[in-house]
Amino acid sequence: MNAMEFFQLSAGKWRSNRITHHLAFRRAETGDLEVEVSTLPADDPDVLELCQLHQFDPDTALGGCRVCWGGKMAWDKEGAEDHQGSTVMVLVAEDETGRKGRLLREQGYAEKMPVAGHFQMDDEDGLVLTTEYETMSAVERFSFASDDLRLRTSTVKRYGGFSTASLCVETRIVEEARQSLG
Repeated sequence: MNAMEFFQLSAGKWRSNRITHHLAFRRAETGDLEVEVSTLPADDPDVLELCQLHQFDPDTALGGCRVCWGGKMAWDKEGAEDHQGSTVMVLVAEDETGRKGRLLREQGYAEKMPVAGHFQMDDEDGLVLTTEYETMSAVERFSFASDDLRLRTSTVKRYGGFSTASLCVETRIVEEARQSLG
């Protein structure tokens, strides 16, 4: 499987149950979010715009996805913290297999700014995203346990030494029409 095929398998709505370990504080925080993923073809205007922003030739883009999320984490301060947003991600392959290359983001995972990182499919067809920011780095791994169960792990290392490690178990939200067929 290549990275664009992974995006296509991820398309749909997901319920994400997350636990984030704040290593410096030796505490864990739980949260629930809903995530929606839609794929974008290589000629989508948002894909072309992101390639231009990051100064990549749009002809090298495999395509991308739009991710929207919303939910709460246990330590959220009412009205002050908001776990809602969206971002566009674009895959630019380094070879013809589409299994590794550059990942262009409209908004980063750890910092809310445009960023270009790297992607790679591992030997178990997990998608690994590595991003270096100005003050931190992040590594995320997405994998499928089944068509309707996706796992996501991430680590964020801040250059001051504070780090987090997260595990998300994401279950596909099956549309009512599909449920009535089964």
